[in-house]
Amino acid sequence: MSTRTTCPYCGVGCGVLAAPDGTVTGDPDHPANFGRLCSKGAALGQTIDLEGRLLSPMVDGAEADWDRALDLVASQFQTAVRDHGPDSVAFYVSGQLLTEDYYVANKLMKGFIGSANIDTNSRLCMASSVAGHKRAFGTDTVPGTYRDLEEADLIVLVGSNLAWCHPVLHQRIAAAKAARPAMQIVNIDPRRTATTELADLHLQIAPDGDVALFNGLLAYLSHGGHIDRTYVDAHVAGFEDACGAAAATDLAKTGLSAADLAAFCSLWAETPKVVTVYSQGVNQSTSGADKVNAILNCHLATGRIGKPGAGPFSVTGQPNAMGGREVGGLANMLANHLDIENADHRHTVQDFWQSPTICTTAGLKAVDLFEACASGQIKALWVMSTNPAVSLPGANQVADAIANVPFTVVSDIMARTDTGDLANVLLPATGWGEKDGTVTNSERRISRQRAFLPAPGAARPDWKIICDVAARMGWADAFSYSTPAEVFAEYVALSGASARFDRDLNLSEFADADYTNLEPTQWPRNDTRFFADGQFYHPDGKARMLAVRAPDVPETTGFRPN
Repeated sequence: MSTRTTCPYCGVGCGVLAAPDGTVTGDPDHPANFGRLCSKGAALGQTIDLEGRLLSPMVDGAEADWDRALDLVASQFQTAVRDHGPDSVAFYVSGQLLTEDYYVANKLMKGFIGSANIDTNSRLCMASSVAGHKRAFGTDTVPGTYRDLEEADLIVLVGSNLAWCHPVLHQRIAAAKAARPAMQIVNIDPRRTATTELADLHLQIAPDGDVALFNGLLAYLSHGGHIDRTYVDAHVAGFEDACGAAAATDLAKTGLSAADLAAFCSLWAETPKVVTVYSQGVNQSTSGADKVNAILNCHLATGRIGKPGAGPFSVTGQPNAMGGREVGGLANMLANHLDIENADHRHTVQDFWQSPTICTTAGLKAVDLFEACASGQIKALWVMSTNPAVSLPGANQVADAIANVPFTVVSDIMARTDTGDLANVLLPATGWGEKDGTVTNSERRISRQRAFLPAPGAARPDWKIICDVAARMGWADAFSYSTPAEVFAEYVALSGASARFDRDLNLSEFADADYTNLEPTQWPRNDTRFFADGQFYHPDGKARMLAVRAPDVPETTGFRPN
């Protein structure tokens, strides 16, 4: 018998039907993929064997029972906080965690330990989008839906090899173009990739030339009379400064010919139903946030946002990067898209949690966190469902930094990882197919991951491990959940408690949801788009266009990748 669950790979969030014998097929009723799967999703059945699995807690390289391991973790964190303060400890978590795992980890660190030193590997792929969204909209809001990809007349792919990295979205776009051959696709990428094969126009831009390109587009829109003045005057601030910076941009920084620039700008300007999809080529850059805002500026200036087939669209790399952002699993935010810097927001969260404290300033972000490990500031570190000794930039330095921490605990499904080899304590977590909870995909759709296999050995869900440690630190009542459904219900209730702030993250649709049978559902409601009405989340209700400046692009010797 098959179980309806969700693929654990990327942020598309495809529904799958999975059976204990490893049979996996696409879920034809899931609105993210309608039965489609990529090669990774189709091969999920090959990942559920137990080879190499961590099946028992380990303390200093030897098997231990749960009580000994959990007592040690709790006592070491308590000792570090007592002797060195709450900012001497840190959690480094992951976009592979479920929302319920993320929620309790964030609650423990920010509301009970009292530090914001919890960050995630999702920062590496999504921090630029988060910053760009918050600067422009006032909140980290994805305006559109996947349906926009099929309703658009023009899709612009920026720094996104969709064919390899989000194959099901690529399949959806390819099917839409086959049905409507007049649909135009522009691929902006320094490389020629598999995605280029679908494009009508490939702009082989210079690396980090994106700000210059979209500033050039904004200047073209402004000079050519393509601005929606009614929308801008009523709903947008910063227009003149943004256009001034755009006009001053040296378009040679794009690395493109005048003919290519003219073709792109004309096509974008003359096509109202345009979706600009961007991913890691935009986000993973020293100018990533400015790239995001350069794109958003063009959509805001034309009012092409939050409408069917029109808007900017950030596609996430990890299966639950969005869920982590929603529950505050980053060092610079609170749960439910609330702000650490806002005293009313902090009071509301602390009052709801009935917690003894609340962090008052942002914590250490991913790279800074491991620099603090290297400097000796961090005395106790907990890494969950990620392998930073391999995946972070400067991996060797990160490994040395982790080795410098007096006490490190790692929760993982594998017995041997580069990070786990540096740990004092290993805690066996359940993996995909064994754990139960929710994830949020790139279009704000919350879907269930459901267990269809028993937990192997002594493995436990991450949320349960975190709660067991919290209980041993003296906070058993606040972490007394017996199921992930109870964690989810509290997260939804916190959304209700913070509703007076009129933020975007409204989970009222889930208040009476049947968690066991929860259907894939977008917040705040299915098929909702944001910002077409011009209502944003800055105090004056207006969006912000930013004056962004193109970085200097390294000189080349004429070499161009493929």
